[in-house]
Amino acid sequence: MRIKVLERRKNLLKIELEGESHTFCNALQEALLQDEDVELASYHTPHPLAANSIVTVRTKKGSPEEALARAAELLKARAAELKASWEKALE
Repeated sequence: MRIKVLERRKNLLKIELEGESHTFCNALQEALLQDEDVELASYHTPHPLAANSIVTVRTKKGSPEEALARAAELLKARAAELKASWEKALE
């Protein structure tokens, strides 16, 4: 996944995720919105045939970069939990 920073301010970050569409971005948005420090988390896909999405994160306190890192860790933990549950189900 390639990430391009489109806009960066004290409490706002807008990035483009190349090769990612609704599946990943929806999960990322949900993880971001669970963070108390996040005021706004949204994404949009500029064109339905393009596999790029624009993600916007605005924080109440702290940096949006830190919020994005926390969301990534949450998604990583959820993926590990899914994997463990799946392996247990296959036993």
